[in-house]
Formats: sequence, C-alpha cells, structure tokens
Amino acid sequence: MASSGTKSVVGITDLLKGVIKMAPQAPLMLRHAPGMLRRPPEAKRTIGRIFAQHAAAHPDRPFLRFEGKSMTYGEANRRVNRYAATLAADGVGKGDVVAILSKNCPTDLLLMLATVKIGAIAGMLNYNQRGGVLEHSVKLLGARVLVHDPDCAEAFDSIPGQILPAHVYDFTAFDAAAEGKPETDPAITATLPASTEAFYIFTSGTTGLPKASVMSHNRWLASMSGIGGLAVRLRASDTLYVPLPLYHNNALSVSLSSVLASGACIAIGRQFSASRFWDDVIANRATAFCYIGELCRYLLAQPPKPTDRAHSVRLIVGNGMRPDIWDEFQQRFGIDRIVEFYGASELNLVFVNAFGASRTAGFCPLPYAIVDYDEHGAPKRGADGRLRRVGRGGTGLLITGVNDRVPVDGYTDPAETEKKIVRDAFKEGDVWFNSGDLVRDQGFSHIAFVDRLGDTFRWKGENVATTEVEAGLDGMDEITGSVAFGVEVPGTDGKAGMAAVTLHEGAELDGRKLAEHLYNALPAYAVPLFIRVVDHLEQTSTFKNRKVELRDEGYTDTADDTVLVLAGRAGGYVAYYDDYAADVAAARVPKG
Repeated sequence: MASSGTKSVVGITDLLKGVIKMAPQAPLMLRHAPGMLRRPPEAKRTIGRIFAQHAAAHPDRPFLRFEGKSMTYGEANRRVNRYAATLAADGVGKGDVVAILSKNCPTDLLLMLATVKIGAIAGMLNYNQRGGVLEHSVKLLGARVLVHDPDCAEAFDSIPGQILPAHVYDFTAFDAAAEGKPETDPAITATLPASTEAFYIFTSGTTGLPKASVMSHNRWLASMSGIGGLAVRLRASDTLYVPLPLYHNNALSVSLSSVLASGACIAIGRQFSASRFWDDVIANRATAFCYIGELCRYLLAQPPKPTDRAHSVRLIVGNGMRPDIWDEFQQRFGIDRIVEFYGASELNLVFVNAFGASRTAGFCPLPYAIVDYDEHGAPKRGADGRLRRVGRGGTGLLITGVNDRVPVDGYTDPAETEKKIVRDAFKEGDVWFNSGDLVRDQGFSHIAFVDRLGDTFRWKGENVATTEVEAGLDGMDEITGSVAFGVEVPGTDGKAGMAAVTLHEGAELDGRKLAEHLYNALPAYAVPLFIRVVDHLEQTSTFKNRKVELRDEGYTDTADDTVLVLAGRAGGYVAYYDDYAADVAAARVPKG
C-alpha cells in the first residue's frame, strides 16, 4: 500500500491548523493514545473481544449495512457466535486456518470475525485468482476449513479437489450447519493474547506468485489506535463505506478498526462501480469511505452529476491519493478531510495524516529512517559499514525499526521475511525492516511516498520515479490513464523511460503538445522516450496496474498498438521507426 506527495516539507502552520481541528475529538484520541505507545503482546485484547464488548454495550446500534439492509451489533454478534461454534465443531482451534473465498457481503465479514474469535486465522483468498495461482494460495494456507461464496463458483471450481481441506462449505451449507448453534461468546475469546495471528492477506501478485502477509491482533490494534483513534476519529453515529474487497487490508484492517475504535457502522459495497459509487454512498447514509488512489481518479473521470455533492461524506481514509488530483478531488466532492496513510501489509508501522495537511502520507512517532540506497535498491553502506540517513527534504529508502514494541509479523514464509531484514544498520545489533519504498522526508516526522524501488529506474545518472512520470502524463486532457516503467536500450546505460497510456474516446495525441507538456511537468531526464497507446490498462483487483507484462513487451513487442518516440522538445513525439534505439545510443535523439 503506498501514498503520494510532492510537497517538500510540512509547515508548522499546517500542523497548528490540524491540532485546532482535532481539539473537539480529544477524548477519543486520548482513549486510544496508549495503544500507540504500548501494546503488550500478552494483553488479552483482540478483534473479537473488542467487537463483543461493543455488542454487549450497544446491542441495538447499527453495525453493518449491505444493499439496503442493516444489522445491529447484537444481531451480528449472535450470528458470529453461531459461526464460531460451527467452526469449533469441525475441530478448528487456535492457530488453525479457515480459508474464506468470497465477494463482499455480510457473511464474508462475519465469518472472519467468527474465525478470530476462536483464535483461528482467517485466510482471505482473492476471488479474482484462478488455476495455478489460486492453487498456490490454497496450498499456502493449509486450511482446516474452506467456506466459499456461490458467486465465486468459477474461482472455486478451478481449485484441484485433492488440495481442498476435509471440511468445505458453500454459504448455504454453512448457514444450515450453524442453525441452532450457541449464540453466546466463545469462552476462548477472553483468553487470547494480542500476539495471536488474526488473518492472512495476500499480496496483489503483480509479478510472481502471491505471498501471504501475516496480520496479528496486535498489529490490527495498532491500526485501531493509530489510524482509527488518532486520525480518522469516527463518531458512533458515523457510517464508513467500504467499496474495496474485504481481502484487502484497507478494508479489513484500516476500515474495520476505524469503525470499532468508536463503535460506528460499516457499510460494504459488493464491488466498486465508478458510475454508481455516490448513489451507493447515499443509499448507505455514509459519512466516510475508504479508498485506493486509483479509485479516486476513476471518480474524477466521471462526468459531473448532482450526486457529487448530494452525499454526507466529510472524510475519507486510504492511500495512493496522488498530489496532482488531491485538491481537485477534495473541492469537487466537498470532502473536509483526507486521511491519507502510508503502510504495507507486511510493514510493522504506518504513517497517517492525522493533522489534515495537504499532499502528505502523514507522520509516525515510531522509529524509522530514510537512507541512501545503491543501484540494486539495497540500503547503501558507507566505509564504516553503516547506513547513511538523507537530510530533510531528501528522498531515500524507508526502513523501519524492529523491536519488542514494534515487531514484524512479516510473511507466512520466514525466509521471505528474513530477506527484508536489515541488521547492524547504525550500530551493532540493531534490526530494521526494508520497506522497499522510496519516500521523501517532509519534516516533523512526515513523509511523502515517491515510488516502489522495483518500479524506479535510473536514466542519465538520475533516478526516475514512475509515479511522477504518470502524474505528468495524467495531466494531459486526452489521457485517461498511464503506466510508466523503464526499458533497456542497447548501447546505453540504465533504462529509458516508457509509458503505456489510454485515451478518451475519439481523442488523439498531438506529439508536439505532449512533449511540451511533459518537459514543463518533469525534469528532462524523466520525460519518457517511448509512448505506447493501448486500449486499456489491465489491473489487479485492488486497482494496481500490471506493468510487468508491459515492461517485458517493451517498445518492439507491441502488436498493433501505436508507439510514439521522443525526438526532443522541439521535435515532439513522432511515430516509432526501426533505427530509433540506435539513434538514442548514438545521442542523435532526443534533442533539447
């Protein structure tokens, strides 16, 4: 998960304004402040216990809305307990895995809560996976029980029968099995320590096979305190709308923890639709929603309509809001606060925009460092063998401190986790986690996300951030979306910039106009040499573009797509020709 920003620093004025706005919600923040500073792993505090406490205290308060129907905390808790008893009857206990393959619906969420109430682990399968990829994910979980949504029949039918667990249910069969089961809270819930593993979230799989990152109750509690209690600050009367799949951490950790931080209501959409989004928000009486940056761009691309301002949403929480659309989005849709954050499923801390500053991923009070890195993307060590921090306003690799207070849950595979560990960084014996992300130091413990190191490429001795190239391209009226990456050009060092773009229906690119725009928006070394016009940009189910295939195809394996090449500022972009790569290597182009 990543956030965007271009402001070099965060000013004291921004912070003071944010503190003044936060004042009325000080009681909620004070209640959650201790959880930011200390979360003993042995404490008997878990997701299931917090949910049960809300249900006991406010049984008639709305907890869940879906497609026009509401469910109270009391109703939801009784159903969760029946589900928990059903799982326990199948032998599911602490540390066992329950695989859940479902599209967004109440059963999906309640099954997860039932699983964690008995100390088991919810394996949240991605219903967009098929064949060998889904088979890999199911094997990785090693589940005792698998429950699947009938709407996911195509995905379920692609799983080889021999790898399925002994107990497999569809929703209808599971509800039948749960009929008449005890509705009281499981006794084990009150005994579970916060260190217990809660669920597995799979990486998006933009390249290679997915990995399952571990979310413990303690890490989820950190989200509840740091994001929910400190930054989002919902009221009990609020409803937070979730259009993202529940196998995504923005939904299951950020959104649910923000709701349970104050005993608010969560509304879940079956799936995201840009054209129907605001209608669903209004129908669910939502006052907040969670987002991914591309989701916001899709909403902006919709033609203006009355529902743009007919809703009651005052705040949104998520990550990836690009700086080039931040102000426009906030003003068009009348959003009072954008609670941008930076984090990742496997990371042991988050940055969150608690003060409401513009174009920042926020701050973090926990130990981290922004350090220099080498050409391979690894932390760069000096002659003394230690890492070097970048200065304020500088860009570098983010590493996060690992200790008893902020442990790393990592992945299900310890070897994969160990690959991300950095030892003896600044002194003998210290331990840090390599985020793999480039960020900018904005001062006052705030950062802005710049790029994934795997996406950043080096050209003309400079590091080029793909997010900044994409932001430049997306500023062109004719372009609806873009993906930037680096490609090898024989006879040159580094990688040259290339981008795939989609256009508005009927639109055409003016090569001179495009070049002029990009030279004004980007440093000269970052202006891409190749532009490929494609019909659509394939994405993962969490709105991340699949750029690996495009990068592999480069500028030669492009089928019938139009490819333009940069002749220079004056010459603009022209049609690709066979000798262009040789001209680049000989420094004949681009000029200017």
